[in-house]
Amino acid sequence: MGLDSIWHWAILLVIILVVFGTGKLTKIGPDLGNAVRGFKKAMQGDEDEEKRKAQEKLQADPAPGAGSTASQQRDSSESK
Repeated sequence: MGLDSIWHWAILLVIILVVFGTGKLTKIGPDLGNAVRGFKKAMQGDEDEEKRKAQEKLQADPAPGAGSTASQQRDSSESK
């Protein structure tokens, strides 16, 4: 009495239809597809974040006096 008989599968399908109904069973497919799509998107997001972090490390830092020059020019024009 294994699950290899067609009658076992037919009875199991009827029981599932009775318990869940056809309305819920038709929603399972799209819900499962959205879940898989969301999982793939989350996995790609992690890879994108790692690439972005690696790219930020490769970019050069701004010159140390670049930010202070603008503030010094602003201060000198206000003092006149």
